[in-house]
Amino acid sequence: MPADMTGDPSDPDVLTAYARRFLQGVAASGVQVVGLTPHSPRVGSDSGTSAVWRIVEEWNSANDDDGVPFREKIFALFPGFEPNVNDGANGVHILFLFDPEIGHDRYLGLFDAIMDGRMPWHRSSLRPTRRSAEEIFETLRQRQSESRNASAPWRYMALAPHFQTPQGLLGTIRKEVLERFPCNCLAGYELGDNKLPGDLRRNKKPGSFLLPFMRQHHQAFFHASDAYSIEDIGGRHTWIKLASPRIEALRQAFVASDSRLRIGFVRGEDASLQELPAPPDVMVHNRPWMKSVVVKGGASFFGGNDRTGQRETRFDLSPDLTCVIGGSMTGKSTLLDGLREHVRAPAPTDTSIRKQTQERAKLRFLAGSPEIDIETPGSDPTAELHDRWPARFFAQSELQRLAEAGSIEELLARLTPAEVPEIEERRMTLRGLDGQLSDAAQNLTELDEALAEAEQEHSRSKKAKEELDAFEGAGIGKLHTIARTRQIWEAALNESTNLNATLSDVLTSARSLEIPSVDDELNRLLTAPGSDTSELDPEGHWSRVLLHLKSASSEMADWVKAVEATVASIRSHEVRIQTDVERALAEQGLEPSKLMEFQKLNKQASLLTSYRSNLEETRKQVQAAEKSFSALLKQREGLVREQRKAFDRVLRHVTQQFGKRIRARRVEGGDAASLDKFLTKLAQRGITRWWNDLGSDSKPSPTELLNGLADNSLGNVGMSPKVQQTFQESITKSRRRELAALRARDVYLLEMRMDDGSYRQLDELSGGQRVSILLSLLLETADNRPLVIDQPEDELDNHFLWTVILPALKRLKGKRQILVATHNPNIVVNGDADMVIELQATAQQGAVAQAGAIEEPAVRDAIVQTVDGGDEAFRLRYRKYGF
Repeated sequence: MPADMTGDPSDPDVLTAYARRFLQGVAASGVQVVGLTPHSPRVGSDSGTSAVWRIVEEWNSANDDDGVPFREKIFALFPGFEPNVNDGANGVHILFLFDPEIGHDRYLGLFDAIMDGRMPWHRSSLRPTRRSAEEIFETLRQRQSESRNASAPWRYMALAPHFQTPQGLLGTIRKEVLERFPCNCLAGYELGDNKLPGDLRRNKKPGSFLLPFMRQHHQAFFHASDAYSIEDIGGRHTWIKLASPRIEALRQAFVASDSRLRIGFVRGEDASLQELPAPPDVMVHNRPWMKSVVVKGGASFFGGNDRTGQRETRFDLSPDLTCVIGGSMTGKSTLLDGLREHVRAPAPTDTSIRKQTQERAKLRFLAGSPEIDIETPGSDPTAELHDRWPARFFAQSELQRLAEAGSIEELLARLTPAEVPEIEERRMTLRGLDGQLSDAAQNLTELDEALAEAEQEHSRSKKAKEELDAFEGAGIGKLHTIARTRQIWEAALNESTNLNATLSDVLTSARSLEIPSVDDELNRLLTAPGSDTSELDPEGHWSRVLLHLKSASSEMADWVKAVEATVASIRSHEVRIQTDVERALAEQGLEPSKLMEFQKLNKQASLLTSYRSNLEETRKQVQAAEKSFSALLKQREGLVREQRKAFDRVLRHVTQQFGKRIRARRVEGGDAASLDKFLTKLAQRGITRWWNDLGSDSKPSPTELLNGLADNSLGNVGMSPKVQQTFQESITKSRRRELAALRARDVYLLEMRMDDGSYRQLDELSGGQRVSILLSLLLETADNRPLVIDQPEDELDNHFLWTVILPALKRLKGKRQILVATHNPNIVVNGDADMVIELQATAQQGAVAQAGAIEEPAVRDAIVQTVDGGDEAFRLRYRKYGF
């Protein structure tokens, strides 16, 4: 009792206060699973008073001081006791734990039966019972049978405490314990306070005989607190994963200790035990997972309507392994394909599989636009569904096609967690460099064209300038001057001729104008006082106008004749000058016809400075681009080397991880797709025939072709002399750069060792063998995205499933959510599914028949009936095996 508590321990009030203090201490320590195992469950002289049972009652029905029920603070509490059974010289301590449903009377009655009426304590020593362990287990089996007949079933579990101490299982009996003691009835062995499982060696006693026995009977090691005070609770503990606060769940945890039980301590640098630096995340917030899916209404296979209105189906999932089982056409694939489509996860790359999955999703799961509610703890509720639950999906047969989709490299890249960040970063950088080099090669081709054009323009301009200089010596200046004078006078002649014609037309129109007459009345009005018209003489006035027009027309005609004579004189003078220039040009070796290009040459020559500047700038751009192109090539080569080194470490890991059963190797530059496209574009029959005749393993890389071009060794890659000539003629400077920009990516091959020791590549294996290899790699990656697989067991090698796949599934618990639809009992049972969902269906609607962990009787029955073929089939196999 705590030091500050007083009173008679058998007093009900004191006992209740103690029980509350005990539960408060458990909650304060963070312990969630408690086994109460005193050497004697009774307190005081009253045979019915039990501190253990009072604690059970308070936990089961009372609230803490803050009003929160104790059951909400402590997940499971099992009553029990630790008798000293009558085996060996001094007896052997055994821990017995029971479901609380055993009840107060049966609990104490069982202890009395085990002790056979003997008091556990004599003075200060613990006395052994009168019964051996074999007799005690027989008594427990009888009492269990009686309780089941009375419709009050309970279960129990036995553990070996401090098994290496004098009072423990190996303390006095030693190795013979496995033959003399019913050790197969024990679920586990308690390690000493400073012991870890690794302290027991397979080549040294007691590990040499105990470890094989434990493996055969699926027993586990555990740590527990020998709590001498409330403060000691949890000092030593074990992480246990339970589906329910029942003994059967606890038993399943010990049976599946590789996935549901974890020692909570590691050895520190000072050799002492320290708590795990990264204990299990029981709140599951450090990785993406989906807790539940609810489908309601619409015309969905899992929704729709019934007599009560909109129908809904709820699927609760485990953060670890959930198995969906059920008969044919119960909706297993519909559920997985529907989720894939709903969260907009990537569709299968294979056309036929994609069509099947999308049709099943749209016509069954999403029919009629049902309401679908997905709960994803810890994710951003405003994010896209696939960001909230970024699951990777594999439909039926999709795993077999995985190799065809080029995903082997991606799987390998995620196998070694320490390598993943840098491998992924290099992969992204390499893809970016491939694009940059392709763009750079194209840019250099365009710059080459621009440079060639700039050189031509500069050359033409320079030549024009040289020819103009020759023209100047031949008197081209005089010719140019007289030509400009002629052009001016010809323009004046043209305008004058037009004006003369216009003036002639005006004179003709004026002569035809009819002059109105002026009678006496009009004359009187026009000459009246106040009028502006003093005297009107229309005919005389108009006669003078005609006279002036006639004179102007005559003068204009004379002007035109004078201009014509001037132009003729200029032309004659120009001809004499041109004759002199042509003679001088001929003496310099220039064609007289060049005079016709004078204006064009003059314009080209005037642009010489501009063309020279453009040529120099273009040359600088080409040099800079070539330097950048070379730097990108060098950077890519360095990254490829680093990536290969990283993958070499991954490949060694694969060999070690799978014990040489699976081998991965690299074919450097084995992906010829980019080079195939390049060579096809050349459209040269000889080159195409040479390329197609090469085997897949003998096709050269772009680098090998470039080296062959450089040192004239293309014959080493199988080219005939004629093909070599064609290839050399076809590979222009720009195509050489394009070839250099190509990268034949490395190809990674997976191979499986056969029984005769030889290895076969993935594409040479059966569908089941492919799935075995790919699934095992998929499960070993460092990827923590949820994994959803539809019936991976199709044609699956069961031996490989047992030795590789199931251990991998168990290792992933606490790291990755996995959802599997399956008909294989090995995956469900031996994979230790944390949640099993059994589906049932009519032709139109599907529903959840059972859901829960395997320790629940209804779920266990569903597994036997659905994936094990039923009770009779199970019993028949059991008998045929001779168990």
